[in-house]
Amino acid sequence: MKLYYAPGTCALACWIALEWAGADYEAVRADYASEEYKRINPLAAVPALDIGSGRAISQAAAILQYIADKYPHANIGSSEGLENALLLNEVLLFLASDLHPAFWPFFFPQRYTTATDEAALTAAKEAAYPRIDRAMLHIEQRLQKGNGYLYDNRRSIADAYAFVMMRWTEYLPKTWREYPHIAAFMERMQEDAAVQKVLAEQGQ
Repeated sequence: MKLYYAPGTCALACWIALEWAGADYEAVRADYASEEYKRINPLAAVPALDIGSGRAISQAAAILQYIADKYPHANIGSSEGLENALLLNEVLLFLASDLHPAFWPFFFPQRYTTATDEAALTAAKEAAYPRIDRAMLHIEQRLQKGNGYLYDNRRSIADAYAFVMMRWTEYLPKTWREYPHIAAFMERMQEDAAVQKVLAEQGQ
């Protein structure tokens, strides 16, 4: 398998999951602007995972689920049963559909206003803060109820996914350190050997 990534992106969650799974893989830094990468992923985005099926698979949540299913011995996917699978998917889709988009106005303010002056762009960025905080508070509550984990009181692909995005709050006035249960979660994740390896290899 070949994982295409860019530093600081959700692709790192897939990379962490591959490490947790003990998978045989290669991590390749993607060049969004290159025609070569656009042939691999026409969306010119990461992550993309080449599994040898003729085309690369995109979307972090789908890739994470694939890794969990392919390596069941790693126990990073859902517990047995339809309802348990539903509960993990609920968390993954919250991260993909609520937490991730909450950051978009901050990182890409020009998409959320027709004005081009600095004041308008700053206002667009600041509009992201309450939505991010709302999502972070939801995660804070889940971690409190889940003994420090986002799913089934144990490590899962949801933890890798959340970890990468919660690091983005480092750029905000209110960082992950201001949420007690998230802070404990982040500190534990940062001590994880796989996480340390991935962060080091991608240059952070």
